[in-house]
Amino acid sequence: MSRRYDSRTTIFSPEGRLHQVEYAMEAISNAGSCVGILTKEGIVLGAEKRITSKLLDTKAVGVRREKMYKIDDHVACAVAGITSDANILINTCRLQSQRYLLTYQEPIPVDQLVRGICDSKQGYTQFGGMRPFGVSLLYAGWDRLQGFQLYQSDPSGNYGGWKATSIGANHSSATGILQSDYEEDMTLDQAMKLVIKVLSKTMDSTTLSPEKVEISTLTMQNEVVNFKIYEDSDLRPILDAVNSEVLKEKETAS
Repeated sequence: MSRRYDSRTTIFSPEGRLHQVEYAMEAISNAGSCVGILTKEGIVLGAEKRITSKLLDTKAVGVRREKMYKIDDHVACAVAGITSDANILINTCRLQSQRYLLTYQEPIPVDQLVRGICDSKQGYTQFGGMRPFGVSLLYAGWDRLQGFQLYQSDPSGNYGGWKATSIGANHSSATGILQSDYEEDMTLDQAMKLVIKVLSKTMDSTTLSPEKVEISTLTMQNEVVNFKIYEDSDLRPILDAVNSEVLKEKETAS
């Protein structure tokens, strides 16, 4: 029955569903996992890297940073889904942010940036001749009105603020781990360990390595927002520590 109604994004099925939007969300469910955790000290983003071939130039554009992108000095994001679709949305976010800065001489509020890009995404589900963007984004940002904020958006144009969330493959199991282990008063280091723990449980790998994972943080240092993507040398000792903890948990459980 659904095949009669899934050829256009603008046609509702008798059940009131837009199948093309649901197919876009399904494409995201097959993409690499992304996890975000909000703390009082800042925000931690973690993502699974799917491009792991030894033949790739890891310093090339599009390979060095597969999942993490800086939008403005106070906003960054992680993506899950079709990267080429994400590039369009990220460039739109950057333009919107710079236009606001040029007009008002201050950084754009994070929720206003997210709302603007989600309005554009919603338009692609309502007009003929277009398809929804096959990507979800986690936005990490800070502004003087609301402090640190973590948002998630999907192809339908819906978005929401979260304390901890995940997108991509196995997001249901990742969300379950976050619900059981997340605490309001977590430190940034504790949040980072939890992000890595969640990725280790949702990925198809028994041990994590810098070639398989991207980690970034958004913090405030000396009244300046600092977005940091961890290099392999910084990330390896953290991953080794978490891998050993996970291994001990498995041995204890057995």
